[in-house]
Amino acid sequence: METEETAVNLSPTPRTRRRRLATVAAAAGLLAGLLTAAPAVATPDPGDSPKSPSAVSRSDAAKTRSAIEKGDIPGPGVVDHSDNIQHLANIPKEALPGTNSDLAFQGKYAFAGNYDGFRVFDISNPKRPRTVAQVLCPGSQNDISVSGDLLFLSTDSSRSDNSCASATQPATEKSSWEGMKVFDISDKANPKYVAAVETACGSHTHTLVPERRNVYVYVSSYGPSDTFPDCKPPHDGISVIKVPRKAPQKAAVIDFPVLFPGEGPDGGGNPGDPTNPGVSKTTGCHDITVLPSEDLAAGACMGDGILFSIRNPERPRVIDRVQDNVNFAFWHSATFNQRADKVVFTDELGGGGAATCNDEVGPDRGADGIYDVTGRGDKRKLSFRSYYKIPRAQADTENCVAHNGSLIPVKGKDLMVQAWYQGGVSVWDFTNSSRPKEIAYFERGPLSTDTLSVGGSWSAYYYNGYIYSNDMSMGFDVLKLDDRRTDPAKGVRLDELNVQTQPDYFDRHRH
Repeated sequence: METEETAVNLSPTPRTRRRRLATVAAAAGLLAGLLTAAPAVATPDPGDSPKSPSAVSRSDAAKTRSAIEKGDIPGPGVVDHSDNIQHLANIPKEALPGTNSDLAFQGKYAFAGNYDGFRVFDISNPKRPRTVAQVLCPGSQNDISVSGDLLFLSTDSSRSDNSCASATQPATEKSSWEGMKVFDISDKANPKYVAAVETACGSHTHTLVPERRNVYVYVSSYGPSDTFPDCKPPHDGISVIKVPRKAPQKAAVIDFPVLFPGEGPDGGGNPGDPTNPGVSKTTGCHDITVLPSEDLAAGACMGDGILFSIRNPERPRVIDRVQDNVNFAFWHSATFNQRADKVVFTDELGGGGAATCNDEVGPDRGADGIYDVTGRGDKRKLSFRSYYKIPRAQADTENCVAHNGSLIPVKGKDLMVQAWYQGGVSVWDFTNSSRPKEIAYFERGPLSTDTLSVGGSWSAYYYNGYIYSNDMSMGFDVLKLDDRRTDPAKGVRLDELNVQTQPDYFDRHRH
C-alpha cells in the first residue's frame, strides 16, 4: 500500500494569514521500516549548520577596513554589480533559518534547498518572487533536484531516523540514518514526503538521469572516514538509485559501481597527503554532472576529475581520469559546454569556509580548471587548458572560492554564470578555453570586517532569461543580464532545469 507523510509546511496560508508550524500527519499510516512518525511540532535543527564565525588577525581586519575605505571592495551588506546586471529582487530567509544551498527549477517555480528543509518560490514574475511553501525537513545539505512530480533531497548528516522530524546524533549510533529523501510535488503548496533510501556514507550531492518510466539517481558521498563508519576507505564509488515514477515508494539502491578500482585499503583514487601534499585523498565523489544527450558524465571526485559513459545509466563506466596535484585541492563540481568538447571543473580550496580570493592564494588555486575534451566515444580524453578565477579583490574576512554555476545558452559561445560564496556571482566567457574572461558580476560586501563569517552565493544559475542565486545567509536573489553577448539566451526556454543534469539547449541531436 502506498503511503505518504505530510511534510511540515511553514509557509503562511490565505486561511491563517500568519506563519505557523503545521502539525505533521501521516496520510495513510506508515511505510514499514521506511517512513517513521514525526512529533506534532518540529523545529529547525542547528546541529547541521556550518561552522561559527572565526576571528581573523588584527592585520587582516585592518586590511579589510582599509580596502573598504579606499573603495576597493564594498562595505558590509552593500550591493555592488557591473553596469550590465540589474538586481531585481531579494527574498530573505524566513521560517527556515539554516544555510541556503542548491537550486532547481520547473515551469514557473524555483526550489531552494536549505539545511533545515526546502522552499518553493513562484517566479512567474521574477521581479516579485512569491513563497509558495517552506518545508521543514532538517538534514545537511539538502541538495535538491526535481523531475516531474518528484523532488529529491540529499541528507549527509547523521540523523536519528529518516523522518522530517529527526535530530542530529553521533554517526556511531546503530540507528543513525543518512541518504536520499523523495517528495511528491504534484501540489507545489503541499509537498508530501513519500520515500527514503539509505545510502552508504549518506548523500552529499546527487544527480538525476531521468527516463520516461524511471529516474536514476547518482548519489555522491565521501568521508571523513574517522567519523562515519560506512565512509571508511575504500569508498571509491557512487550509489545508483532507481526510482519508478509511478511508484516512488519502491525506490532502492540497485548498484554501487566502483569508479577507482585499485589494490590496498584505500582503493585506487588519488592518495592525497603525504604523497600529494595539499590534495584531498579520493574516498568518493563530491558531485557529478551528466549530459544525457551525449551519454556522458563528468565527476568531481575530491582528488580526481573523471569522464565517464552513461550509455547504460545503471552501469556508469569511467573512460578518462585526470589529476592536478599542483593547484587543485578538492575537485568539487563539473560543467560541460553545450558541444561537449569542454569541461569546467571547480576547486573548492578550503572547503568553502576560507578566504582564498586574495593575493596570498593567487589566481590558480581555488579556481576553475578548464579542460578540452578530445577524441570520440570511449576514447575521449580530458586535456587541461587554463584556470579561471574572479579578478575582483575580496577581503580576508570573506569566504570565497569557485562554486556552483551553469551555462548561459548562446549558440557558438561558451558562457557561464557561477557562484563564488562571498565573492558573489560571476558571469564569464570561456569560448577560448585558454583565455577565459569575466563579463559581468554581482556581489555584496563582507558580512563582517572582524570575523570570517561564512556566507555568500552557494548556487547561481541561469533559467529562462534570469539569474537566480541562493545566498547562504542573505536569501534568494534574482538578477537580470543586459548584455548583447548574453541576450540571445533569452529566447531559450526550458520546462525544467536541474543544473547537474545538463539539457541539450539547442536539440543538436534532433533528426
